[in-house]
Amino acid sequence: MADGLLTPPLAPLLLAFSLCVVFAAGLVRGFAGFGFSAITVAGMSLVVSPALVVPALFMLEILASLSQLRSVARDIDMPWFKWLSLGTLLAIPLGLVLLAWLPEVQLRLLIGALLLMAALLLRSGRHAQLVPTPRMKFGAGLASGFITGVAAIGGITLAVLLSATRMTPAALRATLIALILFSDVVALAGAALIPSSASATGHLFGSDTLKWALWLAPAMLAGIAVGQRSFSGVSTEQFRSHVLNLLIALATLSLTRSLYALLS
Repeated sequence: MADGLLTPPLAPLLLAFSLCVVFAAGLVRGFAGFGFSAITVAGMSLVVSPALVVPALFMLEILASLSQLRSVARDIDMPWFKWLSLGTLLAIPLGLVLLAWLPEVQLRLLIGALLLMAALLLRSGRHAQLVPTPRMKFGAGLASGFITGVAAIGGITLAVLLSATRMTPAALRATLIALILFSDVVALAGAALIPSSASATGHLFGSDTLKWALWLAPAMLAGIAVGQRSFSGVSTEQFRSHVLNLLIALATLSLTRSLYALLS
């Protein structure tokens, strides 16, 4: 099995491209604290089926979140976290089922559309003020959980929703990190149980998942390390704006490619 894990999952040029995408996504995560899965999915879906990559992203996001959790634990908004966790727990399986069985072109279209909408909402800076009732918190958890299951980008969805509340920046960041960790653990467990037509093992989680995580983790960790130390002369807002522009461009490219494949 070890020999199989050490066999590259892609041809050399495609693997090099994928590692560059993951390094760039890790760099963004290290500097801005968000966007790793979104950029990785948007970039890598150009060369490989998302159903093969998304389960590995659950593992990589768990690794990234664990490294941050200790420093933010005291700032977590527990009333928010409880309702968000419940919604997430119930909705993730539906997203995973779509990930496992939706045909590849339609899956690319769905993920591209979700990425584009989330990035445009964050880029615009416009949002309505949401009243943090239990029903709204639960609904936010349902939306985040579903999109986590299908595309591993529930964190961006939740960032859009929580930015429309009166939550303090420290509490928002801490609650996001805790919920992303919880969501990815649940999603990884679900991926091990749900059958898939895209995987050689018959399930979303299998040896292919471990292989992808093993090959992509060093690039992610290197990117996070560089991102945490770099960009001293760049404002966070300016960098965030550039990242969202990149995400919009990648999502648009993914959508265009998928529409072309569907129509032809």
